Amino acid sequence: MCLGIPGRIVEISDSSANLAVVEIAGVRRPVNIAFILVDGRAPDSYVGEWVLVHVGFAMSRLDEAEAERTLALLSELGELQKEMAAMGGAAS
Repeated sequence: MCLGIPGRIVEISDSSANLAVVEIAGVRRPVNIAFILVDGRAPDSYVGEWVLVHVGFAMSRLDEAEAERTLALLSELGELQKEMAAMGGAAS
């Protein structure tokens, strides 16, 4: 299964290569933001925005409320997997 994970753009590391630093659950990683750029808008203007990250690319922008809901659901899924493992089952 492939998931997109919400993260917040914290800086633009290389605007000519469309690279940003995105913070996901306290971890910062480089992400390509080419898919979310809008003509006429400077890459620096995206700092602070939430994006859905999949395999190193920001696939779409989302609002903070949706990002928080998604992160909460992913956290719940992680807890469910832990409970299933403790019961001897496999959550996949």
